[in-house]
Amino acid sequence: MKAVILAAGEGTRLRPFTVSRPKVMIPIGNRPILEYVVRALAANGITEIVLVVGYMKERIMSFFGNGSRFGVRISYAIQEKQLGTAHAAMAVRDQVREDFIMVAGDNIIDAQAIADLLKHKGKLSMLVTDSEMPSKYGVVQIEAGRVVDIIEKPDKKLGNIIATGIYRFPPEFFDYLERGIMAGKSGITHVLHSCIPKLDIEAVRSTGRWMDAVYPWDLIRLNEYASSLAGQETSGTIESGVTMRGPVFVGAGTKIRAGTYIEGPVSIGEGCEIGPYVTIFPTTSIGNGVHIAPFTAIYNSMIMNNVSIGSHSHISRAVIDDGCRIGTGFSAPSGLAQVRVEDDFFRVEKAGSMVGEFTQIGPKVVLSAGTIVGANSRLGDGAKVSGTLEDRSIVV
Repeated sequence: MKAVILAAGEGTRLRPFTVSRPKVMIPIGNRPILEYVVRALAANGITEIVLVVGYMKERIMSFFGNGSRFGVRISYAIQEKQLGTAHAAMAVRDQVREDFIMVAGDNIIDAQAIADLLKHKGKLSMLVTDSEMPSKYGVVQIEAGRVVDIIEKPDKKLGNIIATGIYRFPPEFFDYLERGIMAGKSGITHVLHSCIPKLDIEAVRSTGRWMDAVYPWDLIRLNEYASSLAGQETSGTIESGVTMRGPVFVGAGTKIRAGTYIEGPVSIGEGCEIGPYVTIFPTTSIGNGVHIAPFTAIYNSMIMNNVSIGSHSHISRAVIDDGCRIGTGFSAPSGLAQVRVEDDFFRVEKAGSMVGEFTQIGPKVVLSAGTIVGANSRLGDGAKVSGTLEDRSIVV
């Protein structure tokens, strides 16, 4: 059986982390989101994969190539314009001749989620799961194991069962997609909703892992899960006087200096310089080429590649993108915050700061909880920043 992965979207609500990468390539636990999907399929013996790519497709194609590194064979279909998931699915019509699995590439899933769908033999099946925030998604109403309604992003609570974006389709479903698109329906769930009177759609409850990031602060929740998978490995150099408790992964060429304390689960990439006397607390991931200067403490955060953090800094529940340069005495606490994304405001508990790529932050800068700093910004010495800053902002 083939799998089709939809990976053409941008993920605008996750800005600034999708400025130079598609959502599926955001690193969670130092792996792109899409890699979790590919590995979940491979673990179920699904080795023929068609990736539908579009926005910044080169980032995806150069990383995954032909799939051999992951034990699969990957081919590509291109969605030239991002016109919705139904349109993206139609891009593979000529490459699929039998029943197939279709998966959204921008969610973290595990092998069990795919196994749950495969064990049901219905020709048209939808994997569903419970959600604490169903209003973000399509709420699915089920009777006797069959889908009887799909309500997209309802204004009021109509249940907590949602569509995961994982389906089993027969090839003739492309005919329904085509008719749906011609009728102005852009999403697969919109097409499925119109098909409910005509088709028997089986709802399959997932017992596996399904996690989505809609907004920047959601990345921390995904990273907490991914960090727990990293395991224990120390390929780098660990100096005398370092304390490591729990599972800690240290990549090749990384040096952990004396006096550093790391409490796992923590994942640290290759070629990093940590310490001396740095403290790293659980569910933190640190990418490749990161330098963390002495007497800095990091709690439950995502530090991506080639970031430099000055001494005596304090960082909690933050997401810091590639190439940022942060001066000494930096403070980024977490807490209750009201955060603006596009034109909407959200009340977020335990919100940390979110810093876009290649931002330069001077000494003794303070970011209030929930601050979003756009990519390529400049924050001057001693600045106190809150709210949402656009890309290339300058604060003096």
